[in-house]
Parts: sequence; structure tokens; C-alpha cells
Amino acid sequence: MNAYVQRVIDSVKEKHASEPEFVQTIEEVLSSLSPVIDKHPEYEKVDLLGRIVEPERMFTFRVVWQDDKGEYHTNTGYRCQFNGAIGPYKGGLRFQKNVYPGIIKFLGFEQIFKNALTGLPIGGGKGGADFDPTGKSDAEIMRFCQSFMTALYRYIGPDVDVPAGDMGVGGREIGYLFGQYRRLKGVWENGVLTGKGLTYGGSLIRPEATGYGAVYYLNEVLKHEKDDIKGKTIACSGFGNVTWGICKKAMQLGAKVVTLSGPDGYIYDPNGVATEEKVNYLLEMRASNRNRVQDYADKFGCEFHPNEKPWGVKVDIVMPSAMQNDVRMESAEKIAANGIKYYIEVANMPTTNDALDFLRKQKGMIVAPSKAVNAGGVGVSALEMAQNSERLVWTEDEVDKQLHHMMETIHRVSAEAAEEYGLGYDLVAGANIAGFKKVATAMFEQGAF
Repeated sequence: MNAYVQRVIDSVKEKHASEPEFVQTIEEVLSSLSPVIDKHPEYEKVDLLGRIVEPERMFTFRVVWQDDKGEYHTNTGYRCQFNGAIGPYKGGLRFQKNVYPGIIKFLGFEQIFKNALTGLPIGGGKGGADFDPTGKSDAEIMRFCQSFMTALYRYIGPDVDVPAGDMGVGGREIGYLFGQYRRLKGVWENGVLTGKGLTYGGSLIRPEATGYGAVYYLNEVLKHEKDDIKGKTIACSGFGNVTWGICKKAMQLGAKVVTLSGPDGYIYDPNGVATEEKVNYLLEMRASNRNRVQDYADKFGCEFHPNEKPWGVKVDIVMPSAMQNDVRMESAEKIAANGIKYYIEVANMPTTNDALDFLRKQKGMIVAPSKAVNAGGVGVSALEMAQNSERLVWTEDEVDKQLHHMMETIHRVSAEAAEEYGLGYDLVAGANIAGFKKVATAMFEQGAF
């Protein structure tokens, strides 16, 4: 490994030892960049890597809200504006009880390269709060969102920072956040948030975009291997918007998702989540706030495996699509033992570094990284920003066509970057290199600061 790259990794490990998710993503990305740094010694002279691993700014704020019983609660909110070299900061808000600075920084760092891969002028950021919406009433969630935006609004704007949704933040939460922003600012800046409802500046197929994009990327991998998606079985995790979008698009293209998961375990449906009724039921499950995948098994009479993960199921394709570090070494060994050829990450950093290294070394297995595979979501968010600036609403076909082209391009530039540096068809390294080169060039041309 390049000595400068190693020094930066070692420095991050020492400085951020209490933030393992952040350290993990820094190590995964930077370890791919040695051949680039070897060709660009000027980056070391301006300490470009030392700058890119440090957020430009990060805000922490108090969020006080009242529950339906009249009792007050205090949570912590965050916004990390990690890198704005190629455009306004862009990235979701996550409401989940395990949110802390290390998760926000890991997500923000990944967002830099994901956004660069879209080819669109958007920088990387992320935010959220240690608030768990599970079991909360609509009124409680509204009051929390209003308090959260009251603290955040002064730091964001259409040309500054454009948040979106993430885990725990869907269309309902975005609506409450935008309503409060509008009341506070007294202006209609509908480009300040994405994932909005269609009645106030949202984009068609935005809820499905991450899942659709993941399947479009998968299709490019299959084409590269002279394979076909028709008839393929897919193991997914989660049952939120991302997995819902994967199920919809896979069904349209002749494949089927056979597993879903939740905090309570996973279901196995050999017939697939492959009917309109089944796909639509995922929306009911999410809206219920019960956060139980067993509800699907109870309704459709399929297997439910409590307190287990679906990675031992023998399928054609594995697409972890729920949350970070969902696939650890034990699961990776099961995936390899089943002879699975296609491992397509969808959630942000769903695989631990040791498990990812293990899977990448499996002969014949193709591993695709989440920062490339799930970029369709933020890509369509940027398309929503464009529609807002033009005061237009594009048709579903127009948005879908641009999304499809975007995912084809992301696959192509990742493959080309890996090939350029003699790495073969290494999509993990290729995505890191392609995203980094764009951001690094912009940072270098703008001077050291």
C-alpha cells in the first residue's frame, strides 16, 4: 500500500477509535486508492487525503419534543456537511435510536463518492437523530420533525445543503420537515428537501429509485457476464422502500425476491414477492410502525425464521438491502458455501470489511459495492432538485429513463476505472477510484483550504 495512504488510515484509526463505522469505511475506500496516489504525488503535497477524510463542518443540536401524554423528551440531532467540492451537500436524514456521530460521518463519507458517481453536481452530506419513530403516533412524529427542523433550517438551502430521507425518514417525515422549513423561512424553497410529495415538488418514482437503480445495476453486471436476469432468485434484507423497489423491478424483469427480513427475523417465500398484492403489502408493513417481517409470513403462509438472517438461503443473487454491517464473516461463509455468484450490496456498507475481503477473494464471485449500486436514489433526488429549479414535473418515463442511463454509466465508469489501474473487473475498487478521481480533481483545482 502507498505509504501516504497508510499514514492517513492509521491517523483515522487513532483519532476515531470510538467510531468503528467511520474507521471501517475510511479503510475500505482508501485502501483502493494506492494506485491513484502513486500516479498523483501532488495530492500528498497538499494533503488531499487528510482533507477528504475530515468533514468540512458538522453540526450537533438539541431536539426537544412533546409526546401525546404531554411529557417532554430530548434527543440529539446531527448534520455533517462532509464535502462540497462538486456541488451543494446532499444526503439523507436518518432517525434511528443507534444514530451517533460515527454513523453520521461514515454515511457522509460514503455519500461523497456515491454522489460523484452519479455524474451530477452534488456534494456529500448526511444527518439524522437518535430518535426512534417505531411506535410513535403521527402527531408525535410531526412534533419531533418540527423541532428538528427548527434547529436545522439555518444551515441548509437549495444551493447549500439539500437533505433527503433515509432510515426512519419517509414521505411523511419529509412533509413535516418541509412544512416547518417553509413556516420558518417564509419562502417556497422547494429544492431544499428531496423525497417530497408529488403535490409540493416531489419527483415521480423517487420512492422506488434506490431499488430500481440497484436492479438496473445488477442487470449491467449480468450483461457483462453474458447472463440474464429472467428466472433469477434474489435474497434481500429489510422490507422498506429500497427492498420494495427491488421487488417491484425484479418482478417486472422476470426475477423474484424470495427473502425479506426485519428485527424479528426473516421470511422465505419460494414463490417470491412477485405479485402486486405481495409487493403492495410491504407498504402496509412499513406504515404500520410495527417493524415486524413476521406479518408477511402470517398473511401469505410462508416460512418465518425468528431472530435469524437470510444469508444461508440458496439463491442466485444476494442483495443485502437493510443496514450497515448486516453481513458478517459467519454469513459471508454461508454465502460462499452456497456457491452464489452475484453479491450486490445495496444498503450503505452492509458488509463488514473482513467479510467483504473474504467474498472478494472467492473464485468466480462478483461483488458490487453499495456506493455504486444504491446511487440511483440520490441520483433521482438530484433530478428532483433540477425539476424544482425549472418548476417542472417530469413524467415517470422521463425519470426512469434517466435513472436507467445513470446506472449503466455508473457500472461502466467503475469497470473502466478498475481496468485502467490493472485491477480487472473489480467493481469495488473501480467505484472507489472513479468517485475519488472526480472529487479529488475538483478539490485540487479549487486550491488548498
